[in-house]
Amino acid sequence: MSGWRERLLVLSLFTVAMAYVESAVVVYLRQVYGITDLLRDTPVRPDWLTPIELGREIATLVMLFTAGSLAGRTPAARWGLFLYAWGLWDILYYAWLRVFIGWPVSLGDWDLLFLIPLPWWGPVWAPMLAAALMMGVGARMARRSEEGRSIRLDRLSIGAGGLGTLIALYTVMAPALHALPGGLDAVGRARPAEFQWWLYLLGWGLVAFAGWRIAQGQPADPAL
Repeated sequence: MSGWRERLLVLSLFTVAMAYVESAVVVYLRQVYGITDLLRDTPVRPDWLTPIELGREIATLVMLFTAGSLAGRTPAARWGLFLYAWGLWDILYYAWLRVFIGWPVSLGDWDLLFLIPLPWWGPVWAPMLAAALMMGVGARMARRSEEGRSIRLDRLSIGAGGLGTLIALYTVMAPALHALPGGLDAVGRARPAEFQWWLYLLGWGLVAFAGWRIAQGQPADPAL
């Protein structure tokens, strides 16, 4: 456990800087595309910047995973610190955007959250709630693992976490999924009319239950 706080601090500082870079890129993209209202102004068709943007999203996750791997001292701690860094990065991303352009104005503002494999839409509070969960579960899992406690999966955790993840993903990808039969052009034009918050919270709750069980180091199911 030697140096735990120092490693967590260094990882957090990296995440602060990375969130700054990420939000700066989004400010530039908004300027390039003339976006002031995401629902109205987001391009409906891919262009030459689209594959670059998809690559940037993947590269962001790779960098966060690399940082978490360098900070952790056990396999479970590396995954846990990756989740912690991802969550902190997401929260700080919105904080930097607020500093740069005064957006989001409120936690209810719509955002285009992700593009892989389809566009994700949701109010800002939804990814921030998920980010807070990742931070809490990730840090606890890493700490427990480095204290020598086994971090194991059982059927209940896998089932609850998997179902909750599918529910949450459906909630944010619902506009794109419903438009998918019309082709990629229809997916690009799809915009959310409402957010099924109760369904998202159900998914979040299931993932939170599973994540906390795993982070506690529950005994494995011998039949698994």
